[in-house]
Amino acid sequence: MAAMSKIATGNGHGENSPYFEGWKAYETNPFHPVDRPDGVIQMGLAENQLCLDIVKKWLVKHPEASFCTAQGVSKFKETALFQDYHGMPEFRGAVAKFMGKVRGDRVKFDPERIVMSGGATGAHEIVAFPWPILVKRFSFPLLISQVNCESCNNFNITGDALEAAYVKAQEANLRVKGLLLTNPSNPLGTILDRDTLKNVVKFINQKNIHLIGDEIYAATVFMEPEFGIVYSYNDAVVSCARKMSSFGLVSSQTQYLIASLLSDDDFVDNFISESRELLFKRHKYFTWSLSQVGIGSLKSMRGCLYGWICANYSKTRHSKRKWSCGGFINEVKLNVSPGSSFHCDEPGWFRVCFANMDDSTMQVALSRIRSFVVKNNEAMVPPRKLCRRSSLKLSLSRRMDDLMSRASCPPTLRYLNRHWFEPGLERKKNPRKS
Repeated sequence: MAAMSKIATGNGHGENSPYFEGWKAYETNPFHPVDRPDGVIQMGLAENQLCLDIVKKWLVKHPEASFCTAQGVSKFKETALFQDYHGMPEFRGAVAKFMGKVRGDRVKFDPERIVMSGGATGAHEIVAFPWPILVKRFSFPLLISQVNCESCNNFNITGDALEAAYVKAQEANLRVKGLLLTNPSNPLGTILDRDTLKNVVKFINQKNIHLIGDEIYAATVFMEPEFGIVYSYNDAVVSCARKMSSFGLVSSQTQYLIASLLSDDDFVDNFISESRELLFKRHKYFTWSLSQVGIGSLKSMRGCLYGWICANYSKTRHSKRKWSCGGFINEVKLNVSPGSSFHCDEPGWFRVCFANMDDSTMQVALSRIRSFVVKNNEAMVPPRKLCRRSSLKLSLSRRMDDLMSRASCPPTLRYLNRHWFEPGLERKKNPRKS
């Protein structure tokens, strides 16, 4: 039998890393409110289930969008046959228009420059796989040199961090060809500010390397940034990407359905606004609920389907063990992603996805966290200084609406959100009396 390559047989995928511990536990014992109420809740998958009802309603009203229905079967023959691997013109046109709408129509995208792939990973491989790159995210360690960021500056990308990563790659005899960034960030959920973008562009120009922007979560931003979007053209990259895209095509059936859906301007406008509102409310309630039991989160989170939380608020040896990835999985029964799987060297940081479940499951997850904290007597928030709305078992729809209104939020809660739980800061004495 012929031998396989070192890349194929190596541990580059990280299957044995802490990132996959929770996934394996979830696959063995997934949570179900009736059949497995003590099962593991999936909070490691970054997907948006909050908007599915919006899409479902559209599909019910437009059965002709699928040729698997009586109304759409007339399109079966022309859609099922082989299509140009560049993608259907209707599909690329609809995607280009949607990308512009997501960014407030501040930029326009040329459909002829859109290359489709089977997911974001496929797109990464098309444009980055042949080259050594600098990267700020979890990825294969064989061809990359990660840019290290720290909590002392909210994990922002600095010029020194970029330069250090570049030097490290050179010392490893890697010729760096590009810089890969996710924006909004995965796992932080933050958005690159104007100054950071300027520094990044300055850096790649100085080094004469490519900049690869992963903006797969752009439509999940629920708080608008203060800058526009830079969109550059590179004919050589587009030409090469189209050739390589034949290895990971999108089915013509999927293209036809998505093109029909995204061509409905009324639906797209409603979808973007409703989805952002739902994500904003869930994020607000999720981070507020964690703060009530002393768990902080990155304050600069303004988008995405997940939160970057700090659960290492007690410095005792016992609590560090409890708040490890194994503690979340085995005792709290939640699948979360440890910071170490994203190359974070500081203990206590986790990526927690909050948009991939319904309201009742979210309540169960929050209740488990609260019970675990109370059980171990580690809650650091004085009970007298908690907001009156301290119970985690509340009506999400009503509680979230209340939290959105600053006027309806008691002064103590506003103070807590602003100062009390920001990671890296010493606790401040509340000047207001409870």
